[in-house]
Amino acid sequence: MRIVVALGGNALLRRGEPLSADNQRENVRAACTQIARIAPGNELVVAHGNGPQVGLLALQGAAYSDVPAYPLDVLGAETEGMIGYIIEQELGNLLPFEVPFATLLTQVEVDAADPAFEHPSKPIGPVYSREEAERLAREKGWSIAADGDRFRRVVPSPRPKRIFEIRPIRWLLEKGSVVICAGGGGIPTVYDQDGQLHGIEAVIDKDLCSALLAEQLEADLLVIATDVDGAYLDWGTPEQRRIGEAHPDQLERLGFAAGSMGPKVQAACEFARNTGKVAVIGSLGDIEAIAQGRAGTRVSLAAESSLT
Repeated sequence: MRIVVALGGNALLRRGEPLSADNQRENVRAACTQIARIAPGNELVVAHGNGPQVGLLALQGAAYSDVPAYPLDVLGAETEGMIGYIIEQELGNLLPFEVPFATLLTQVEVDAADPAFEHPSKPIGPVYSREEAERLAREKGWSIAADGDRFRRVVPSPRPKRIFEIRPIRWLLEKGSVVICAGGGGIPTVYDQDGQLHGIEAVIDKDLCSALLAEQLEADLLVIATDVDGAYLDWGTPEQRRIGEAHPDQLERLGFAAGSMGPKVQAACEFARNTGKVAVIGSLGDIEAIAQGRAGTRVSLAAESSLT
């Protein structure tokens, strides 16, 4: 199968964990141990989030005040290289030496008129208490929003329209390479009035970009790997229960939280609806069972009319 695996940024730096290079490598190593299980016999593409990482780079850059802070598109490119390097190395230590790897900086076109620019919603960086977040918002001009019982900086998250490097990604797959790409949802870019492409201050949702990537690559399976074993009904209540399988139309009507499961459900539904293939939301630790159809929340047009 041709499989696209979308790793959450928080799977690489866990919520509330110190944002150190050692912690990130340890988490990537754990993730790669699972991904390596499905590499033999399959064509593999790995996409990943970058919310904690791009937020950390922004904080580090702000500490040097002699020059203006680097924009989010540049920080996104930096995180693609950084995370791709670690994934390549850790996955390469697990797979046979002859398996080739490639990390591609991936530019993604967005619409400069996307309503997301008026309503920042994508959390980046570390978590803060309410008091600390409100202080930083005043000092730095940030938008902030609740993330569970804490707060984070939020930035615009426009929809991806086009992946510019889709052809070289396809070429690499055809040559047997494991490809790491579309990191952080890709580098957000727009065309100006003169037809020139340039970056824009935003972070694209990695799940929506991964769904577009999987669709354009004609992938057989999209795996949205997260820290829970699927999407749940009545989440956080004594009645919560995991959804085993669902049709996109059913799943979209249930209304999942915009800051957490919502984008994953939306991405899975769009891929299933647009391709007729299967998308699965599930735990990274279950990835082998997911690829075998035995775990996660499976989203497909062939699902039964009732949720299971």
